[in-house]
Amino acid sequence: MNELARLLAQRIRTAGPLTVAEFIQEALLHPRLGYYMTRDPLGARGDFITAPEVSQVFGELVGLWCADIWDKMGRPERVVLAELGPGRGTLMADALRALKAAPDFGQAVSLNLVEASPVLRHQQAALLAAAHPSWHESIAGLPEGKLILIANEFLDALPIRQLVRGERHWHERMVTLSADQKSLVFALDPAPSPAAALLPPQVAAAQAGSLAEIRPAATALGAALGKRLAEQGGAALFVDYGYCPSACGDTLQALSRHRRHEVLENPGEADLTAHVDFAAFAAAARQGGARAWGPMPQGGFLAALGLAERAAALFARATPAQLPAIESGCRRLIDPQEMGTLFKALALTEPDLPAPAGFAEEFAA
Repeated sequence: MNELARLLAQRIRTAGPLTVAEFIQEALLHPRLGYYMTRDPLGARGDFITAPEVSQVFGELVGLWCADIWDKMGRPERVVLAELGPGRGTLMADALRALKAAPDFGQAVSLNLVEASPVLRHQQAALLAAAHPSWHESIAGLPEGKLILIANEFLDALPIRQLVRGERHWHERMVTLSADQKSLVFALDPAPSPAAALLPPQVAAAQAGSLAEIRPAATALGAALGKRLAEQGGAALFVDYGYCPSACGDTLQALSRHRRHEVLENPGEADLTAHVDFAAFAAAARQGGARAWGPMPQGGFLAALGLAERAAALFARATPAQLPAIESGCRRLIDPQEMGTLFKALALTEPDLPAPAGFAEEFAA
């Protein structure tokens, strides 16, 4: 066991097994030993690569999406531009560069970042210094007013709870100690889980042996954002990997050095993620008062925003040595065998806005 595992083992001995959500929370955000609190996880030297690190085109198109939604909002004089989980700041840097083509929008925005990691905050501060960002622990700290919010691969890192269907009831999957007390293992709570009330109806009716995942933090975020957008105006764009409609399945995984890692082994030393239930998130936002659009496959969404045209402009200015990286990056973003289908885009808007760029249809419950 590593140090964090030993701390969790002592907690289990004292207070009993942990929910999967509690384990994930500690593994990712323990103040001293949590994964996101101690390292930069991105890039070839890290544990995973996100779309903004794949190609600058991603962030540039997202920036233009923000300018277009601002225009649809009636071009307000002041707007809160926010990003959840900005990573190194790459997406926002690319977006702000593209927004030089829309100087009126650039003058209207105040930049706000929601970031828990001190390591990543430091990198964001260096890269985005010219934009004078403010940092917040959660969306509750964002300034009042009309909001344009973006979040790429944020929802997948929020903790999940896992439930397993027994013959009559759903039971919570827990993290406890092995019989020899030397490792962390999964076990089922023998009591019926009250959390089963949170399952969508089509999932709650699943057969015995099925495993379902719920993400209360994402549901709460969707509801809070829906309420804010309905009351103060604005829009939000979420890009992540996941599924729609809601369904059963064990999607929890750990990644270290771009390879699968045992979920319970050496907590704090690998990234933990699970696929996003877009239907549950969109439903929560709608209940809060917002309209939801999509989800759209990432490939189709970026194509609708003009990826081919932006790539052609980059090709025209690139050196022969730069061409392969531009081509492979753009292909990776939209190829169904890469990020184009598994990753999806979902937009939330205030009730009276027309369809955001890249979205043709509202979310159908």
